[in-house]
Amino acid sequence: MGRAKKRRRNPHWSPAGSLCIDPHAPAPVVDCMSYGLAKLEETKLKDFRWMEDRKGKLPVLWINVDGLGDSHVVSELGRIFGLHKLALEDVVSSHQRPKVDIYDEHLFISLQMLYRHEGRVETEQLSLFVGHDFLISFQEKISGDCFEPVRDRLRKAASKLRSGGPDFLAYTLIAAVIEAYFPILEDLGEQLEAYEDSLMSEPNRQVVQEIHLLKRDLLAVRRAVWPLRETINPLLREETPLISRDTRLFLRDCYDHSIQVVEVLESYRELASSMMDIYLSSLSNRMNEVMKVLTIITTIFVPLTFVAGVYGMNFNTEKSPYSMPELNARYGYPWCLMVMLLIASGELYYFWRKGWIGKNATL
Repeated sequence: MGRAKKRRRNPHWSPAGSLCIDPHAPAPVVDCMSYGLAKLEETKLKDFRWMEDRKGKLPVLWINVDGLGDSHVVSELGRIFGLHKLALEDVVSSHQRPKVDIYDEHLFISLQMLYRHEGRVETEQLSLFVGHDFLISFQEKISGDCFEPVRDRLRKAASKLRSGGPDFLAYTLIAAVIEAYFPILEDLGEQLEAYEDSLMSEPNRQVVQEIHLLKRDLLAVRRAVWPLRETINPLLREETPLISRDTRLFLRDCYDHSIQVVEVLESYRELASSMMDIYLSSLSNRMNEVMKVLTIITTIFVPLTFVAGVYGMNFNTEKSPYSMPELNARYGYPWCLMVMLLIASGELYYFWRKGWIGKNATL
C-alpha cells in the first residue's frame, strides 16, 4: 500500500501573502451558482468579467473552485471580492489546520474533508470565504465532493436554502462535510470488529499490519476532526454581521455532531491500541497451549524412558544372579509393555483429575 502524498508547504523564504502553487496541482474548474428565492443561475466560469457583472445581481453568489493549479484564478478571485492575502496563502497551502479567521468584510473557514482512496483514508482541504453576498469554496482536487445534495437543494425553488444568505450556505456545506465523516467512521468500526475477531480466533502478522494501517487512518481522521470544535465555536460565540442569529442556531447542531464524531473516534483509537495487547495475549495463550502439550508428553515419557533404559542395559545373568533375571523371563517383554502402559494411563488419569487436560482444563 502506497503512502499518502506529502502535504506541500510554502517555502520558509517566501514573503507573507505569496501564492506558491504546487506544480502537481490540477488545473482549476470553477462552477458558479447565483441564486435568490425566485431565481437560480448555474454555469461554469469562463470569463472573470461575467463574475464581476453578476456580483450583487442576486442575493447569493456561490463560486466553487476545484483544483488549485493556477495562481491567476486564486488571485483574481481575491481581487474581485477583496479577499485577504494571508487567507489566500492559506488556501494554496494544503497543510492548514481547521480554523476560522474573521476579517472586516469576510470570514475565512478552513476544514478537512475525508474520502477513501485504495482502501485508505485521505484528507482534502476545503477553504471557505463567506461575505455579505457571496461564498467562495476552494477544493484541492476535482475528483468529486460531498456537496452534490446541497446543489440539488439549491436547484429546488421551494428549498429553504434558496431563501438563506451566504452564512446559511456556509453552514450547509460545513454540515455536509461533517455528515460525510460518519460513513467513514462506520467503515473503520467494521474493520476494527473484523480484526478483533481475527485476533481472537487466529492471530497472525498480516492482521497486525492491517491494524497499524488502520491506526494511521484513525490518526488522519483525528487530525481532521479534533480541531472542529475550535473551528465552529468562534462562529457561535463571536458577534459578526456575517453570521445571522438563525444560522448560529443551526451551527450548534454542527458543533454537537463534531463532538459526537470526536467521541466515536477516540473510542476507536482506544480499541485499536488495545488490539496489540489482544494480539500479544493471544500469542501467549497459544504458546502456553503448545508448552502444556509438550510438557505433558515429556512428563509421560520420562518414566517410560526410565523403564526402557533400565531393561536395555543387557547385563549377563550367567555371571551374577543380580544381573536382571527378568531378562530371561518368558513373558518379560509383554509385562514390561503393560507396566509402561499402566504408568502412562495412571499419569493421564492424574492430570485429568487435577484439571490439567480435558474439556474443563484450567491450566
